[in-house]
Amino acid sequence: MKVQILDTANTKVGDIELPSQFNEAVRDEIILRAVLAIQSHGRQPYAAHDTAGKRSSAKLSRRRKNYRGSYGIGISRVPRKIMTRRGTRLNWVGAFAPGTVGGRRAHPPKTSKIWGKKINEKERRKAIRSAISATMLKDVVTNRGHNVPNNFPFIIDSKFESVAKTAEAEEILQKLGFTEELERSSEKKVRVGKGKARDRKYKKKKGILVVAVNTVNLMKSLSNIPGIDVVEVKNINAELLAPGGKPGRLTLWTKDAIEYMKKEKSFT
Repeated sequence: MKVQILDTANTKVGDIELPSQFNEAVRDEIILRAVLAIQSHGRQPYAAHDTAGKRSSAKLSRRRKNYRGSYGIGISRVPRKIMTRRGTRLNWVGAFAPGTVGGRRAHPPKTSKIWGKKINEKERRKAIRSAISATMLKDVVTNRGHNVPNNFPFIIDSKFESVAKTAEAEEILQKLGFTEELERSSEKKVRVGKGKARDRKYKKKKGILVVAVNTVNLMKSLSNIPGIDVVEVKNINAELLAPGGKPGRLTLWTKDAIEYMKKEKSFT
């Protein structure tokens, strides 16, 4: 598959043959498995406190001739705490045991639980190749909700990697036809529910993904533009290429990134 190379002024400077990674069939189910595996390793373990439900002085003796015991009274052997007393008669309330008011849980969550999911290495690489291939299919990218330029797909000349100013980078993206996409990804949608009270007041949309070899300058110039992510070609994964497990993220590849994939045979 051949695509055109554009410079920062949106002028065609040549064509390039894409490597074999871009010829992989788009497999939604494998991509989703890889994304869920990545997300599972980012889940924070949680657990109940060690003394939760055990903070009451609940006790019940089973020995005869013990006035603070259950022997001969005809009550179950549930741990109890004393609320009031009149002589040798006690007003008990069940405590500590599971099923009692304020008692502990039988099987509370533990931090030792392993949340991470595993995925086969060949399957993981196939998912990445499949997500890479989807970034060059205009119909798939459009169906994901992105606003793509009329001349898509294309890659950009490697001079773009040296842009270190945000204003300059934004101007280049507008020249390439990404104006509507920049506006879409900068829109703020207010959440409903508990998210507003947890510093997640707005929903953020995923915008353009820029894949390059040298990302030092691009990290500076694109970090302040909403929705845009920058990644080195050797560090791409299924979640970056297909956020939420849905393939077809609008991706801008640099010429050096394509050449690197050809030379290193990445993800094959």
